[in-house]
Amino acid sequence: MIVETPRASLSRRPYARSASLVAGRIRSACLGGALLVVASLASAAGETPEVRIGIVNTERILRDSAPAKAAEAKLKQEFVKRDEELQKLAVRLKDVTEKLERDAAILAESERTKRQREAADLDRELQRRQREFREDVNQRKNEELAQVVERSRKVIRQVAEQEKYDLVVEDAIYFNARIDITDKVLRALNSAK
Repeated sequence: MIVETPRASLSRRPYARSASLVAGRIRSACLGGALLVVASLASAAGETPEVRIGIVNTERILRDSAPAKAAEAKLKQEFVKRDEELQKLAVRLKDVTEKLERDAAILAESERTKRQREAADLDRELQRRQREFREDVNQRKNEELAQVVERSRKVIRQVAEQEKYDLVVEDAIYFNARIDITDKVLRALNSAK
């Protein structure tokens, strides 16, 4: 029986925030505050400049853009062989375990122990390989996504400069659809070679 300590249960509380989420909200608040300061200074000076704001949905960029889809296909191709090897090892473990359970009553003690050890060794090997596989996939996925993000930010800057946006924000809690420039960014990103 596993007893959960209070320290371990703290990490599972639903209100625990990741550092990146908090940092993103702080960044959004700072940008919003900066925009308010600029707008208030301009209105105090008697001017009412038109401030153009755009919002980009990075989740859609990372899901729907051609570079993101290409990165996903590249990763799938890169890891398909190792995935098949893991599936074969899992089938082998299942066969060994089923044979052990089926023959356990008629096996000599030494043979049963030998097969149990073999099944345990196979299980450990499978778990080790699966863990390494997940770590490698995650590392490569992060590398590929970083390239997609870098490329998309260049395109976002280009769109912002061409269309004379004063501020472009990635992701927001709420925004009006008229300031969403995600489709423009996707078109530019998909057409860029």
